[in-house]
Amino acid sequence: MKHDDILARLDALRAADAPTHGGHVLSYVYDSGLAELDELAASAMQRVQPVNGLDPTTFTSVAVMEGEVVGFMRDLLGGDENVVGSVTTGGTESCLLAVKTARDVWRGPGKPRLLAPITVHAAFHKAAHYFGLTLDLVPVDQDGRVSAGALIERMGPDVAIVVVSAPSYPFASIDPVAEVAAAAAERGISCHVDACIGGLVLPFWEGVEPWDLRVPGVTSISADLHKFGYAPKGVSVLLQRGRDRQRAQFFATTRWPGYPVINPTILGSKSAGPLAAAWAITQALGTSGYAELAASCARSTAALIDLVGSIDGLRVVGSPVGPLFAVAADPDSSSPIDPHHWADQVRQHGFFIQQQPGLTQADGSHLPHTTHLTITPVTASVLDEVTSALITAAEEVRGWSQVAAAGALPPLPASLDSETAWGLLQGLGIGGGPGELPERMAPLLAMIETLPAPLVERLLTELIGRVVEPRA
Repeated sequence: MKHDDILARLDALRAADAPTHGGHVLSYVYDSGLAELDELAASAMQRVQPVNGLDPTTFTSVAVMEGEVVGFMRDLLGGDENVVGSVTTGGTESCLLAVKTARDVWRGPGKPRLLAPITVHAAFHKAAHYFGLTLDLVPVDQDGRVSAGALIERMGPDVAIVVVSAPSYPFASIDPVAEVAAAAAERGISCHVDACIGGLVLPFWEGVEPWDLRVPGVTSISADLHKFGYAPKGVSVLLQRGRDRQRAQFFATTRWPGYPVINPTILGSKSAGPLAAAWAITQALGTSGYAELAASCARSTAALIDLVGSIDGLRVVGSPVGPLFAVAADPDSSSPIDPHHWADQVRQHGFFIQQQPGLTQADGSHLPHTTHLTITPVTASVLDEVTSALITAAEEVRGWSQVAAAGALPPLPASLDSETAWGLLQGLGIGGGPGELPERMAPLLAMIETLPAPLVERLLTELIGRVVEPRA
């Protein structure tokens, strides 16, 4: 194919994507609203396109940029000269490495345990699975907050790491970092603060209780530069308190006939592009620039929280901190609105908000199904449009019943093969031909909420696997 034809096809494919700019997607993308930042990031990435981030001794620009990004984040998050860190490929890698480090420095009996509220990011489920820790999740209240005492009373010699969030993604609740970190320090337990979504905005948010490296007992913290740092995906920072601790994060071997492998992160060869883009943006904005963007987020967030509070039938969950919040049906309303139908209908008006399934916790209490909104600086430019879409969609679905639970399933084998799983999806009305997704997501969310988790996880694996298969 000719180059122009290739790029024209790519443009056509991109036209089918959800829009990444302009404030119409209130999750997944973080738009500063500043076109010049995107241009700066693109130029920086192009300049390092052939660079391999594997070896900062060969590509010394990588060493300089990484050191300056880590230094910027260390200052922002209250670290001193004993705090060191690494730039990673995203929040998941930062979280994985925090858990891997804690496991490797832990000296307790038996199998190590990862202790966290149930609202902790799914990346920590992955970390426990990958690195062989027992995942111990503590229930939260209906506002998404966890009791410090509930976490502390579960701390024992087998706990390798306790994780708290600033804030949690599902409900934007700040976990009790100071109390948990102090108790962890007394017991010699690693305490990680997952600030992947809040790390570059909470430093400028009013009324936030202590949560960062200024808190004694916090041993590591993660923050994503591709979220409210406005860099292209994927780039994150993991900061560790103490060089000896951070060195346990590394993998090193000379026991093969090739070059010495000394990796601070999971990847070996990796693009230097996202690092260069993040470095350029932090240089351009500085703390004052980030403060201005955070102030814009705060104004829009307050306006939309007030708006949702004014819609009969919906409620904001808890007391969210930061530029994100969750919306549930209001059980005290005479006309509650199902948040999943609402989200589907909002999409019909050109805006994308993210549905979250309900969940029954280990103590039997049930967290409601919700819809999540993340607010970015560009939201201010479309605030009137967003407001109209949210209000109109709410009235259009008022009175709609929640999607019924999935009916009885036929007897199933212990292990589903691909064709059986695909047949079940189609029988449930989810999944058409390869690459096709449901037009409305509420039925899919109802399946997630009502079927057994192992079955749902297998079916969703099949669905996503089919989406990206080669097409005839």
